Amino acid sequence: MIRIIGIDPGLRRTGWGIVDSDGVRLCHVAAGVITPPTDDDLAYRLRALFEGITSVIKCFLPQEAAVEETFVNDNPRSTLKLGQARGTVLLAPAMLGLRIAEYTPNLIKKSITGTGHAEKQQMQAMIGFLLPKATVGSADEADALAIAITHANHRSSRTLAIAGAQKTVRA
Repeated sequence: MIRIIGIDPGLRRTGWGIVDSDGVRLCHVAAGVITPPTDDDLAYRLRALFEGITSVIKCFLPQEAAVEETFVNDNPRSTLKLGQARGTVLLAPAMLGLRIAEYTPNLIKKSITGTGHAEKQQMQAMIGFLLPKATVGSADEADALAIAITHANHRSSRTLAIAGAQKTVRA
């Protein structure tokens, strides 16, 4: 059994979701949202994200983390701020020694719904189907659980690829 935290980074709302996976079955553990005060300076909002993710990891003790990759939008300033939030939520599990995987939004959507351009409602419906005991309060929580599920489904192929690369380096 492996415990995975999925993180959907955002400066206003960062979703997190934790699942247990035995390679075949998934079990919902917890999910939530970290919402830094919007009136704080950027540095303090980033600190709130770091402390929030660190606290969640220390409470639920996942062994691996998965984070959504940043997409570039039309506003370069917003993209930069999202990148800073993403860097912060990558740092928190790294500081606690977790292995971290990153997944594109399209791969996450395709892994959960079968299509890379699924709507938020489709994602939430599939999370309800895949994790029937989960009560998902927001799209951010659903997205974070989707990231964790994606990692649970792709981690064995990633582990094999990493092991193969390490053998090649040693040879």
